[in-house]
Amino acid sequence: MTYKKTLGASALAALLASTTMVAAQDCAEPIKVGVLHSLSGSMAISETTLKDAMLMLIEQQNAAGGLLGCEIEAVVVDPASDWPLFAEKARELLTVSEVDVIFGNWTSVSRKSVLPVIEELNGLLFYPVQYEGEESSLNVFYTGAAPNQQAIPATDYFLEELGVEKFALLGTDYVYPRTTNNILEAYLIDNGIAEEDIFVNYTPFGHSDWATIVADVVALGEDGKQVGVISTINGDANIGFYKELAAAGVSADDIPVVAFSVGEEELSGLDTSNLVGHLAAWNYFQSAEGEANAEFIEAWKAFAGEERVTNDPMEAHYIGFNMWVNAVEAAGTTDVDAVRDAMYGQEFPNLTGGTAVMLPNHHLAKPVLIGEIQADGQFDIISQTAEVPGDAWTDFLPESAVLKSDWQTLGCGMYNIETESCVQLTSNY
Repeated sequence: MTYKKTLGASALAALLASTTMVAAQDCAEPIKVGVLHSLSGSMAISETTLKDAMLMLIEQQNAAGGLLGCEIEAVVVDPASDWPLFAEKARELLTVSEVDVIFGNWTSVSRKSVLPVIEELNGLLFYPVQYEGEESSLNVFYTGAAPNQQAIPATDYFLEELGVEKFALLGTDYVYPRTTNNILEAYLIDNGIAEEDIFVNYTPFGHSDWATIVADVVALGEDGKQVGVISTINGDANIGFYKELAAAGVSADDIPVVAFSVGEEELSGLDTSNLVGHLAAWNYFQSAEGEANAEFIEAWKAFAGEERVTNDPMEAHYIGFNMWVNAVEAAGTTDVDAVRDAMYGQEFPNLTGGTAVMLPNHHLAKPVLIGEIQADGQFDIISQTAEVPGDAWTDFLPESAVLKSDWQTLGCGMYNIETESCVQLTSNY
């Protein structure tokens, strides 16, 4: 076992007493961080920025002395928006490159592809994007939003603030939109929305012909009821969707859209003049005021270019990476089991104010923000909550309402509170 993998008490004390330069020279090899994001294909529009964010965070940590006195090395791979390739690249990172941790994925289908690999090899993945929930892996820390931290609050805003009476649930055809919309359909019906007033449509990744779908959405409001769109459209398909809305003359006053996968990065490639007033729900926006966010934005622009913007999944990587660094330092090792134990209860400041906390279910407590698109491609934050604990299993599907995740004390991510038993230890793939 190399020096970096495990540090005894005496070795750690000696390390702390030495200078960073001398300690780094003593390292047998660098600490390796796998970066598993699509740099080509339909998801490159969103994921390339996350790769760049990880490189910045690693550079900053190295400038501060590295980790356990060792240099951190980024091992970057490109799964190319190819879901089976994500699994292959994850295995390559863990077995060939021997990385100590992986930060990566965007879509849930790519994460589901990776799950059996990291569970088999006892790897550790930090997943930074909002997702559908209904999962809790021993080997994943979910630093993006669960449905109760994004989808449900956004729907409440439509119901309570905008008076939406008919809902168009538009998504890309894969597990995240389908599961999220199953949850939202149940939630809407519970809140008095009739089934016939909920329109659901799925399109492939990269879909570009939106004329018919937008026309169908417009037709929903022919009876005078207020229509709202909840969008789980992912990747570059968003470009065509918003262009078609503008071409059809649909404004936010006519039919508001709240998106769960559109942030500053996606808007940077669009003419936003016709999108003013449409919404997005995240846990972070670049426009958030505060010293920590101002410093983060300044560092990002210095690293990546003045024209580059920040977004929510970047903040999730920022929080997750710093929590991992602190957990490694607390454990004195990069060993996955030791780091996992040290992750529970980790706290780190949000860029929007307040503090993110890692829960026993491997999810964070984070605030929920709703932003309104501005002409400059930024968001005016119109709603912000206190920190909301992420829920791995939704309360709005009967089969999930009885499940609880608690890896710290129960040692189970799928614990049935009625039978008081662990259903299973591996994830649903």
